[in-house]
Amino acid sequence: MGTRFQSFLLVFLLSCLILISTASCERNGDGTIRIGLKKRKLDRSNRLASQLFLKNRGSHWSPKHYFRLNDENADMVPLKNYLDAQYYGDITIGTPPQKFTVIFDTGSSNLWIPSTKCYLSVACYFHSKYKASQSSSYRKNGKPASIRYGTGAISGYFSNDDVKVGDIVVKEQEFIEATSEPGITFLLAKFDGILGLGFKEISVGNSTPVWYNMVEKGLVKEPIFSFWLNRNPKDPEGGEIVFGGVDPKHFKGEHTFVPVTHKGYWQFDMGDLQIAGKPTGYCAKGCSAIADSGTSLLTGPSTVITMINHAIGAQGIVSRECKAVVDQYGKTMLNSLLAQEDPKKVCSQIGVCAYDGTQSVSMGIQSVVDDGTSGLLNQAMCSACEMAAVWMESELTQNQTQERILAYAAELCDHIPTQNQQSAVDCGRVSSMPIVTFSIGGRSFDLTPQDYIFKIGEGVESQCTSGFTAMDIAPPRGPLWILGDIFMGPYHTVFDYGKGRVGFAKAA
Repeated sequence: MGTRFQSFLLVFLLSCLILISTASCERNGDGTIRIGLKKRKLDRSNRLASQLFLKNRGSHWSPKHYFRLNDENADMVPLKNYLDAQYYGDITIGTPPQKFTVIFDTGSSNLWIPSTKCYLSVACYFHSKYKASQSSSYRKNGKPASIRYGTGAISGYFSNDDVKVGDIVVKEQEFIEATSEPGITFLLAKFDGILGLGFKEISVGNSTPVWYNMVEKGLVKEPIFSFWLNRNPKDPEGGEIVFGGVDPKHFKGEHTFVPVTHKGYWQFDMGDLQIAGKPTGYCAKGCSAIADSGTSLLTGPSTVITMINHAIGAQGIVSRECKAVVDQYGKTMLNSLLAQEDPKKVCSQIGVCAYDGTQSVSMGIQSVVDDGTSGLLNQAMCSACEMAAVWMESELTQNQTQERILAYAAELCDHIPTQNQQSAVDCGRVSSMPIVTFSIGGRSFDLTPQDYIFKIGEGVESQCTSGFTAMDIAPPRGPLWILGDIFMGPYHTVFDYGKGRVGFAKAA
C-alpha cells in the first residue's frame, strides 16, 4: 500500500478508526466457513501501516459467463477490512493448528509467515510466529529464501507443514519461515504474513503455491477463486474470498472476462481510459494491467495519473523539467503533432530524447532551463517531454486551441505525482470530481469519486487523498497498470485459473 507526504500522514494518523481482528468460526449448511469479526479503536500507528505496503514488484517484473458457488466443493474465507486498505483473513499451519492472519495476494505467489527464530527484527515481536518444534506435521526443508517489495523485504528459509485455509487442508505445503523483516512496513502491518495467489512463474524458489496444491490435489471442484471486498469500513463484514466458486449474492449481472496475457501476475489487456467521458488516448492502442488484491491503490504511468490527479485537483510535486520542456519546446512539439507526427518521435526531433525505433531514450544534452541556469537534461527531462507530448495530443483530439493546449500542459506539470505516493485532495470537492472509466473486454468500468478517494474523519478534521498513484514500469514489462483494491472493491473479481482469464462484475 502506498506511502504519502509525511506531514499529511501525521494528521491522518490522529483521525482514524480501524477494523481489526477477533474472529469466531462457524460451519454453515452449504459447506462453507464463515468467520465473524469485531471492531476496536485505532492505535496511532495503524494508518501508517495501511499506507506503506504499496508493492513495487522490483525484480519480479517479469464471451460472458459466470460460475455459481458449488456447495460441496467451494470454500469461503471472510476477510477483515482495515480502512479499505488491507484485507486479510485467518489460516492455520501445523498440528495442532497455529493461527495467522495473512493478505491473500494475487500479486505474489509464496506463502510466508514470521518464524519463532526471527530474533533481530522488531516486526516479528508484534506478530504471531510459527513454532516448528510444536507441530507434529512439520517437515524440515531449510532452502534459503528472500522476497523484496518496494517498501520492505523478508528473508528466511523454506519449511513444510500442513496449511489450513477455511476448511481446506493442504498437506506438507512448502512455505517460508521469515527470520528477518527489516524496516517499519511489516512492523506496523495488521497481518502476520502473505499468502500469494499469483502464478508459479513468479514464485520465489520455484515453490509450488498453496492454490496450485488445492487444484492439483482435488481440494476444489472448480479451478477458480473469487474476491468480494467490502468498501464500507463501518460494516462488520470486511469481504470474502471463495475458493472453488463464487458467491452470487456479492455481484450483479454477469462477469466480463478477459484472457490472461502473461502468466506471473494476473495480467490482461486493457483499452483506453476516460476522464469525465473524455478519452485520454494513452491506451487507445491497448495497455497491460493486472488485478492485484495485495495493492490498496490503483497505479499507472505518470503521464495518465497526472492527467487524472489534475482533473480531481490533487496536489502533486512541481516538476522543473516538465515546465522547462513546455516553456522551451511546447510550440515546436505542437506543430509536429499537428503534422500528424508520432508522439514518441516528437521529443527526439527537438533533441531532448533519442528514438530507438520503439521508444525514446535520454540524450543527456545541454540546454538552458527557464531560470537561466545551465544544466544537464537527463532522463527526467526526456520523460517529462514524452508526457507533455501525450497531453498535447489528447487535447488536439478535442479540437482545443493552441493557447489552451499549452496552458493545459503547463498546468499538468504542477500535478505530476511522486512515484508510489498519494496526493492530497480537497474533501469539499469530492462530490464534484469526475468519473474515471476503464475499458476492459469492450465494457466500460466506472470509478466514482467515492470509489477512488480515501476519506478519514468528518468536518474540518477530515483528510482526503487520491487513490491514483504513479508507478512507471519500464518496457518490455511495462507500462503496466495495477488495479488494486480501489478497483476490486466496486467490481467483484473472478480469477479463473482453469481457463486462464480474469472476470469483473458490479459488486453487490
